Amino acid sequence: MKKIIIALLFSPAFLFANEIATVQNNTVDQEVSIDDARNVDHSKWNTLLKKNVSSTGKVNYKGFLRDKKELESYLDVLEANTPNSSWSRNATLSYWINVYNAYTVKLIVDNYPVKSIKEISNPWGKKFFKLGGKSYSLEQVEHEILRKMGEPRIHFAINCASYSCPNLLNEAYTEAKLSKQLAAVAKDFINDRTKNTITASSVNISEIFNWFGGDFKTKGSIVDFLNQYSTVKINSNAKITFKDYNWTLNE
Repeated sequence: MKKIIIALLFSPAFLFANEIATVQNNTVDQEVSIDDARNVDHSKWNTLLKKNVSSTGKVNYKGFLRDKKELESYLDVLEANTPNSSWSRNATLSYWINVYNAYTVKLIVDNYPVKSIKEISNPWGKKFFKLGGKSYSLEQVEHEILRKMGEPRIHFAINCASYSCPNLLNEAYTEAKLSKQLAAVAKDFINDRTKNTITASSVNISEIFNWFGGDFKTKGSIVDFLNQYSTVKINSNAKITFKDYNWTLNE
């Protein structure tokens, strides 16, 4: 019997199956960094987010300040690998979402300590970073690139470093995971009672739905959009009001 077991363990079929299992395990471990090689590796950003952002979206800016060299290294990756026509839509969306979030963190780190992003001079309009040799501002990335891609859920993915913003996800957005990530952050934000108060007859919701209302009405009303993710079924004639926005730093 021992001879049979030893023979099986070293048989070509067993060794091949074991090799496949090893590859599969490694693929799971490296999930963030296996985007198409034509795109960009977001694993450095993923590591920083895991280290410095809690599961509830609290950001440790002091930690990012300590890790500034690592942050700058990731920003160098973004600068050197801008999207082109060979990239998929999800790869391009992931890139620009990560750009917005990473450079927002850099903006806070470069001006830290601050109590609010609004204490910084022209935080969204200033062109303070370059990608592929071209200067950009945060508002350019948001309004001229991301919003024009027709994906309203980007508003729950990009973070403005403030308490009332959707939480900064503590993992990088990637081509392979983007669809699930966007669905998750939309559901989390809409059902977060610190951001939105929802009942069947009335909704007191984030100013985001007011500022960018048109983005959420391309396939119906705001209530129709909310009902895709809300755990409370909202009546079509529900009263809609908007919450005051808290710009306190999300740390």
